[in-house]
Amino acid sequence: MPHASMHAEVAMPRLTETMEEATVARWLRADGDEVAVGDELVEIETDKATTVHEATADGRLRVLVQEGATAAVGATLATIAAEPAANVQGRFTASPVARRIAREHGVELAQVRGSGPHGRVLKFDVLSAIQQEPAPAEAPRSERKVAEASPEADGAPLPVAADGSTWQDLSRIQQVVARRMAAAKASVPDFAVAIEIDMGACRELRAELGSRATPQRPAPSYNDMVVKATALSLRDTPRANASFRDGRYQLHDHVNVGVAVAGDGTLVVPTVFDADRLSLIEIARTTRHLAASVRDGSIEAGELAGGTCTVSNLGMFGVSSFTAIINPPQAAIVAVGAIVDRPVARAGEVVIRPIMTVSLVADHRILYGADAAAFLARLRDRLEDPLTMAL
Repeated sequence: MPHASMHAEVAMPRLTETMEEATVARWLRADGDEVAVGDELVEIETDKATTVHEATADGRLRVLVQEGATAAVGATLATIAAEPAANVQGRFTASPVARRIAREHGVELAQVRGSGPHGRVLKFDVLSAIQQEPAPAEAPRSERKVAEASPEADGAPLPVAADGSTWQDLSRIQQVVARRMAAAKASVPDFAVAIEIDMGACRELRAELGSRATPQRPAPSYNDMVVKATALSLRDTPRANASFRDGRYQLHDHVNVGVAVAGDGTLVVPTVFDADRLSLIEIARTTRHLAASVRDGSIEAGELAGGTCTVSNLGMFGVSSFTAIINPPQAAIVAVGAIVDRPVARAGEVVIRPIMTVSLVADHRILYGADAAAFLARLRDRLEDPLTMAL
């Protein structure tokens, strides 16, 4: 009886709530390769991060969308054709971690004896193979100097202009960010309002919590306090916790605050989910985990999705105030400046107080001036009486 041809499709995944398209950054398996369930297939690049998509079927890979191309969510990137059992015999499989380590160290997986089920190559097998390889002979010092000085050592040299300047190409992530930010500025009718907040009580609370901090209960940063205050203010101002799509806006049930984190040459915004329900200590633990994951490249797609408002803080760089660009389709973004000791009037006297300027950039299709002012007033009240957030 003839064998029916079967194949599975590798579709562009939806990695974030607002994702409409993404770029095929790199195929990790070549066209025609045999793949197994769990094998790392392709790196998908969005404006937020690069993530790896794994095989969900066994068979032979046929690549349809080439590296560098952009495809819509749901588009077929490749197919995996099931092979008759007699053709599959003798092939080797490896775990995703084993493949990554082998790729990083230049190990040929076909030469590694697997200790897993049916000869599957595991992490231990690759590490053992690496340890058994002889160390490469070191080049003479003079040759090393030439290689280090050569512009070709790190790839093709950048074009040099007559005045000595060079052109720098954007990475694919930077290209997507640039396109989205340009679209945001062109299509979102935004406006900005600002308010000054006395952070004296927050400074005292932070010092108190810092004296009791442990690795399991880290002291919240000022930004953690802003995240918590923002979440509570969003709950009190529902339209600030909304998204604009297709001529209407959606009021969200959950308050998920995105926290802007500087990545490698770009900006990544992981999400603190249900931030209004978390304690300050829980927010501190979450933001530390997210920031570390962004910087070491281990951030997962699910941690970048679902944000309903964003907090961007440049205060640590000494920036007193700024206006940020809204992250569509969110209704607003909170821009946080530095805490500066300044003379202010209190009860008819001039005193020195730690003042922080916070700006709200809002989508005028959802929020109006009075709404933005109400949000900032609630934010100020929370931060000037932070015990209400700590309880």
